[in-house]
Amino acid sequence: MILHPDRQLPADPGVRALARALFASVERLPIISPHGHTEARWFAENRPFADPASLLVTPDHYIFRMLYSQGVTLEELGLKPADASRFETDPARVWQVFAAHYHLFRGTPTRAWLDHTLATLFGIEDTLCAATAQASFERIAGLLATEPYRPRALFERFNIEVLATTDSPLDDLASHQALRDSGWTGRVVPTYRPDALVDPSVPGFAERVWQLGERAGCDTSRYAGYLEAHRIRRQAFRALGATATDHGHPSARTADLARDEAASLYDRLLAGRGSPEEAELFRAQMLTEFAAMSLEDGLVMQLHPGAVRNHNPALFARFGANMGADIPARTDYVAALKPLLDRFGNDPRLTLILFTVDETSFSRELAPLAGHYPALLIGPPWWFLDSPHAMRRFREATVETAGFYNTVGFNDDTRAFPSIPARHDVARRVDCAYLAELVATHRLAEHEAAEVAHALAYDLPRRAYRL
Repeated sequence: MILHPDRQLPADPGVRALARALFASVERLPIISPHGHTEARWFAENRPFADPASLLVTPDHYIFRMLYSQGVTLEELGLKPADASRFETDPARVWQVFAAHYHLFRGTPTRAWLDHTLATLFGIEDTLCAATAQASFERIAGLLATEPYRPRALFERFNIEVLATTDSPLDDLASHQALRDSGWTGRVVPTYRPDALVDPSVPGFAERVWQLGERAGCDTSRYAGYLEAHRIRRQAFRALGATATDHGHPSARTADLARDEAASLYDRLLAGRGSPEEAELFRAQMLTEFAAMSLEDGLVMQLHPGAVRNHNPALFARFGANMGADIPARTDYVAALKPLLDRFGNDPRLTLILFTVDETSFSRELAPLAGHYPALLIGPPWWFLDSPHAMRRFREATVETAGFYNTVGFNDDTRAFPSIPARHDVARRVDCAYLAELVATHRLAEHEAAEVAHALAYDLPRRAYRL
């Protein structure tokens, strides 16, 4: 599998030369990965990854959602149904199905990430297909059994400076503690993700709230105790290196209710008597409450709204969440965020990073908001927008209003650990291509473009996430 050295760079020879020079200056900078879904357990235990399929295929919804759309069942890809019916347990067969359908990823960012991973990490020279599946599986499986392919060794090989996981407040963080106690110098930190504890529409809400109280040693039957439990758990995360929280709400709506009104709302929802509108109001209130907590403890907030989760009910019933059936929806930020911004938007002690899967909001809402409020920054293209063309559109839509320095560089948001360097490689190339065109059209000096390239790849994420 041959990777062209000028992939993602401009076609014009003169501009391409500028982009090459810019990329060369940032290509080997350490990776800051401040938001993702890898597991601290991998690094705490440092056991070999089991096989190519469970490492590269089954954890990656970018892969199996495409295959599912073309008629490949999730059972064939090794995903276990909730009803305990049969599914493929032989990783070699899963890999065979994946390789036989590799052509489906032509032109997608998934193909760019996979090609990079297979070529640079595993030395795969032939494009995956049915005929090459067995040989590639055997080669990767053999390498995974060796010491240089264990999680910690790969972390160091990828030149990762910081890797943030995403964790529930109910997690005991034992793997993070074990990592800290191990003496290993790799920096893996948790991120506070309280979604399941602020969404009363998800079954089991009251039980999870009770568990939160048990974990924190608080009486969560009352609103004040519930808030205190969050504060206590956030401190536990901070003690193990956390610098951020993450909130994946259906919308960006915020609220700023009087305390007695918020407490009454909480009581109704905890008793199971609330309406869907009241559940949304509670989620909105909790975003403002978390902003207040961030002023107390310094944790950076990330808001990832706008995805209709588990859009396919049959798939959700059979396999559960995160099966590639989350679909983007239109998202409002200007009106939705106003209650929170009225209270905290002018306070530079708060950092709220806004993400979207509705790219029409970049120029209309997010860039003007972040270009004004000290508390706001714009997160990079995320999920369905994590592609070269969308990254380019993001720069075109935001830079003229918010500049580069109201953005936070790039994060990979991945469950597929080996794809981290591939995703950062794409992002750095796309940014350098954009900067080279600014130089070629005399909108930036070359030395300024070099400074911005370094900032986007390294400085801005470190600063935004207080790393």
